[in-house]
Amino acid sequence: MMQASLRRIWGLVYRHLCLYRRSWPRLAELAYWPVLQMCIWGFTASFISGQQFTHGTAGHGLLLVASTMLGGVLLWEVTIRSQMGVAISFLEEIWSRNLGHIFISPLRPWELLAGLIVVAFLRVMAGVLPAILVAYLLYAFNLFALGPVLVLFFANLMIMGWAFALAVVSLILRHGAGAEALAWSLLFGLTPLAAVYYPVSTLPVWLQPISEIIPATHVFEGMRAVLRNGHVSSIHLLAAFGLNAVWLLLASLLFASQFRAARSRGALITIGE
Repeated sequence: MMQASLRRIWGLVYRHLCLYRRSWPRLAELAYWPVLQMCIWGFTASFISGQQFTHGTAGHGLLLVASTMLGGVLLWEVTIRSQMGVAISFLEEIWSRNLGHIFISPLRPWELLAGLIVVAFLRVMAGVLPAILVAYLLYAFNLFALGPVLVLFFANLMIMGWAFALAVVSLILRHGAGAEALAWSLLFGLTPLAAVYYPVSTLPVWLQPISEIIPATHVFEGMRAVLRNGHVSSIHLLAAFGLNAVWLLLASLLFASQFRAARSRGALITIGE
């Protein structure tokens, strides 16, 4: 049974890999936005850190600000690419009118999600690793200097991206093509609240509790603690994993309900028309 499931999952993954194998524009698009973001924010960080020489500002503080900015850009791209990887791979099935054909086969909904998550992971690696290389070559910022905890940061951010992607897919199943734009825009709305570039304490007091229930907030607070004093905050890591478990559970329940509803009304075949 498990071997058959793995074969079906691999078949879906291979179908998406074939889309990229002979299409250099698709491959280039994976790294384009992460690298562009790194260039923009990297030069901004270089300007900020360089102010110590022209205005006599405390150098260590500005360098720390620049480092946290670069780290925030790179890690936030993990969440965004993870979310878009699942959502856009699902949209590929809609655009090609293939969604109904998939579920004529023995493919189960969870196998579809597993395949999309594998594709999303590959997309994250193809998009973020070039940006990490650019950060090192242009700005001498080594994200891997964070140490082994970086793996846990990556895992939390990818899981959050998957949860958001399930919510987006659920909205597409419910509202059809009108919700497709959310695949690109929904997660960006959380950027001001996720403490990507600044600590939670910067936010107004009434917004801070909202920020605290976002898993990424605890990742970025943990990243700043590592960059500031080399200390890995187990509290932030546990909070991130706990919140991700809740988010992923809620998103999975939402997807399951919307998938059943879409199948009942025949939307799996007509969606996107």
